[in-house]
Amino acid sequence: MRYRFLAETYQTERLKVLSVWSMFHDADLEVRPHPTDPRGRSVREQMVHQCVSENLWFKGMLGIDVAASPLPAEETRRGFIERYAEDSAKRLDVLLSYNDAWWEAEASFFNQPRPRTWIFVRRIAHTSHHRGQQMAMLRMLGRDVHSNYGPTADTGGLMANQAPVIYAFEDEASLLAGGAKRPLPGPGEKAPTERP
Repeated sequence: MRYRFLAETYQTERLKVLSVWSMFHDADLEVRPHPTDPRGRSVREQMVHQCVSENLWFKGMLGIDVAASPLPAEETRRGFIERYAEDSAKRLDVLLSYNDAWWEAEASFFNQPRPRTWIFVRRIAHTSHHRGQQMAMLRMLGRDVHSNYGPTADTGGLMANQAPVIYAFEDEASLLAGGAKRPLPGPGEKAPTERP
């Protein structure tokens, strides 16, 4: 299958969403980027948006319905993690079963015909965009940030300085078990910037 890499990309992206959500505390859910500006979504509203928008894209644009409410019964950090883990795993299973013809066929993207490959790349970009917003929120809250795409200031700084990639959990099962995250070494000796 020529497009299997798209399903495999989704496999890693869903784990990145779960990992970022695991770095928040329940007390963080109502925090906004600026406390008096309602335009910036709270942490909880970002989680709601991820669950609802992904459900709508997959059902409406890609024809994949996991037949479940996109939101958890209790909107806690743990509830969001469990709901999204279950639904996205079902979506992944379906994606892995499709052939190239399915991926190349056109579907409606906000009333515009587009190949499913195109729609899917947009979905990945959409998810990554909001995850980046959430990682910025973690920094504003003073939280440590594990690797998501590479090293972070908390894993030792820049890749150019040989900082390691340290994911919060070894695998999805460990994340869902809710155990302790992997320890972080903190900043390296050099500033986490490309500027001298």
